[in-house]
Order: sequence, then structure tokens, then C-alpha cells
Amino acid sequence: MNHSACVTYEAFGAVGDGRHDDMPAIAAAHEEANRRGLPVRAKEGAVYYIAPKAATAVIRTDTDWTGASFVIDDRDLDNIHAPIFDIPPAGEEIPFALETLSAGQRQVPNPSGRELYVFVRNDHHRDFIRYGGNQDNGSPRNDSFLVNPDGSLPSPVTFDFDEITACTARTLPETSLTVTGGTFTTIANRRESKYDYHSRNISVRRSKTALSGITHLVTDELDHGAPYGGFLTISGCAKVDVTDCLLTGHRIYWTMGTGGVMVPMGSYDINCSGAAGVTFRRVTQTTDIMDRNYWGLIGTNHCRDLMFEDCVLSRFDAHTGVTNCTIRRCRLGWQCLNAIGYGTFVIEDTEAFGYAFVNLRDDYGCTWRGDFVIRNCVWHPAGEGRSVFRAHNRGTHDFGYECALPARVMIDGLTVPETETLFIFNDWGEESGAPYPMSLPREVRVKDIRGAGTVRLCENPALLSETVFRTE
Repeated sequence: MNHSACVTYEAFGAVGDGRHDDMPAIAAAHEEANRRGLPVRAKEGAVYYIAPKAATAVIRTDTDWTGASFVIDDRDLDNIHAPIFDIPPAGEEIPFALETLSAGQRQVPNPSGRELYVFVRNDHHRDFIRYGGNQDNGSPRNDSFLVNPDGSLPSPVTFDFDEITACTARTLPETSLTVTGGTFTTIANRRESKYDYHSRNISVRRSKTALSGITHLVTDELDHGAPYGGFLTISGCAKVDVTDCLLTGHRIYWTMGTGGVMVPMGSYDINCSGAAGVTFRRVTQTTDIMDRNYWGLIGTNHCRDLMFEDCVLSRFDAHTGVTNCTIRRCRLGWQCLNAIGYGTFVIEDTEAFGYAFVNLRDDYGCTWRGDFVIRNCVWHPAGEGRSVFRAHNRGTHDFGYECALPARVMIDGLTVPETETLFIFNDWGEESGAPYPMSLPREVRVKDIRGAGTVRLCENPALLSETVFRTE
């Protein structure tokens, strides 16, 4: 970045002493940078204080925070939903009409001849109708995906859409926007422990954005507080890269759930929603990945084509579904890997801890409609865990979609230390004649299991009596 052609916060009155409210100057600097098309550069060594007032700086140009610090004061906020920095959509929203879609479809009309991010919704069908302590009525069926200039889709449509009530399309910008560096410290909120998700964060809504070298710390957490929806949130966009970032887990607080029982509140430092083609490389956390006082670092909703490489995280969680995901050379902590979704999930050269290597979320029907591929991994079972896949679905709840265990499971290299008997699937407790049964695996192939004595398909063999099971 050419510093002589940069906009600075100091030029608009920022003090950077950690005491004076610098947010008005920060917002004004970005407004001027956006108007002139210039990058923004923070002052090395400055400590910018961001008071508990609702204010958002809009970022439309490259920004370099290297060497600077920001203190975000979340005590006594007047608006918990106002982000500190917002990176809004770029590109052009264009007319784009689709009447129906089919699961697995890989081609749509694209008269624009440009690369697009497309979002579709059917308000007359609800999916992810949650079961259990946090039960709810689900959300309208929706999907978001990339469309190539020739109308082909890099990955296929997830659901059948017999009707589309909303459809939007936006061209991808020609160039990437970069946001680099900076150490952010959040002084934690002191609100009542209930589901008031705080969003004092960096909100990324622009396709082709690259974030790197960002550190987020959390201080002054009390014995109560409201949850956070993610310090880095990535939503409604595609092709975002997050590299060499250090984040912090949030303390677990409990509240009364909609099911009438006390539940732990998920509080995240990274959240992805309706995003396609997001890559995380060398993302780690300050809190111990095995410390059960802190919630898992990342949560996702309605995403596709996620990639994690060389990351250290207390948990990966595909909350309301992910279509295609790869986890490579990572280390996953006490909450391990939680997923429901579709397509192909690949886990390679990864070390994981937890009650199961893969927990198929029972509050969403334990569904994975597609394949799992596990290569050269290590799993350290917690407690009495002895099943690679954990699922619980009695088949009595309508989740809005057909529930399914992975159609194919291929394991080539898995070390499970000191396990006498290893099961690929647990006994998930399906009731005979249940109205919403799960589709069962067609094939399970297992090769090179190390550390375990006997390898069996299922704790209840009758459940998978027709599944082809091959061991080598």
C-alpha cells in the first residue's frame, strides 16, 4: 500500500490514545476514502477507542490496520446490532428470474454472461424445523450459489424448489478488496444472559474480499452476558478468504430455551451465513480448544463450498446446513465437528477430539445427504465415545426435509488410540414404523484403522443390515 496516497484516521481527528472516542473520525475517514477511491491506513502504535455508541464505518477500499489496536467497549450499548465496520456488497444487482429449481441441478439460464452470486427462497416451504431444547418453526427454504458466465454452477443446487418467491443476483466485482492486520479487544457486554446476539463486529457482505492478520481478543467477561453472533461475519456473498487470523472463544452462558429447559447459548467469533466459496487458512484461537468453559469458535448457516486448511479450532459447526466442505490439516477441540448438510464432506490429515469424530446434529435430524470421505486422521474419543458418527433420530419429527445418513462413507486411514471396539455408526434409536424415517447408508468402506481392535459397522447391526460394509 502506497502510504502517501492513503487516508488516515488522524486526518479526521482520531487521537489513538485508548481513551477518546475515535469512532466518528474512523467513520469519516472511510467515507472520504470511499468517495475518492483511496485506501485507508491506520497509524502504527495507535490505540483507537470505540465507545458504546451506535456507529458504523463503511469500508469500500483496501484497509491496512497493521500495528494498530482497537478497543471496542460493549458496556451499556445503545444498539447491539450496529457493526463497527461494514463491507457492503459490490458489483451490480441485476434482473434474474428463476421459477423452479431441482436438487442436483448444475445449469441455469444466465443471459448476463457474467459471474453471479444468486440467492433464491421459497416462503411457502420451511426447512430446519428445529427439535429439542431450542426448538423452533424453521426457516423458509433457501439456497445461494455461484453461477458461471455460461450458466453452469460450480456446485449443484441443494434443494428442490417447486416455487421460488424471491430471487436476487449480483455480479461479482472484478477485483478483490483487502483488509489487513489490527488487534481488536472487545470489552464484553454485561447484559442479561438471553438470546440477544451482539453484532459489534466486522461485517463482510462483499464478494471477493480477503481478510488477513486480524486478531480479536475478549476481556472482562463476567458470570453473565449476552451471546455474540461473530466478530467476523460473512454473509450473502462469495469467494471470501480469511488468512492468518487469531480469534477468541466466548464464555458459555445458560438461558431458558424455547423447549422449556435450560440450554447453553452458542456465542461465536466467526459466523458465516448464506456464503459460498469461503476459505479459512491458518485461523487459530487464543482460548484453549479443550477448555469447556468456552463455546466453539465458528458457526455457519446455509453455506456452501467451505474450505478450512491448517486451522486450530475448538469446533466446526454447520448449523443449518452446509453444501460441500473440506477440512484439511486442522486440529479440532472439545466440541469437535458438528454437521448437517449435503454434497461431499472431506476430512484429511486432521486431529480431532470429542465424543464422536463427526456429530450429526440431532436437533436438525442428523442429516447428511451425500458422502463423507475421511483420510489420514486421528480421533481421540472423549468419555465413552466409540462411534465415528454419532446420530440420534427416532423418526418422529418433521424437519421439513427427508432425513438421511451419509449415502457413502469412505475411510482411508484413521487412528483411534486404545479403543477396543470401534463402531462407524452408533445406535440412533429409530422407532419401528416411524413416520419420518432416515435414508440409510448404501456403502461404507474402511481401510487402515489404527489403534482400534475390532471395527464394526453399527452398535445396532439390525439398523444397517442392508448397507454394504467393506473393510481392508
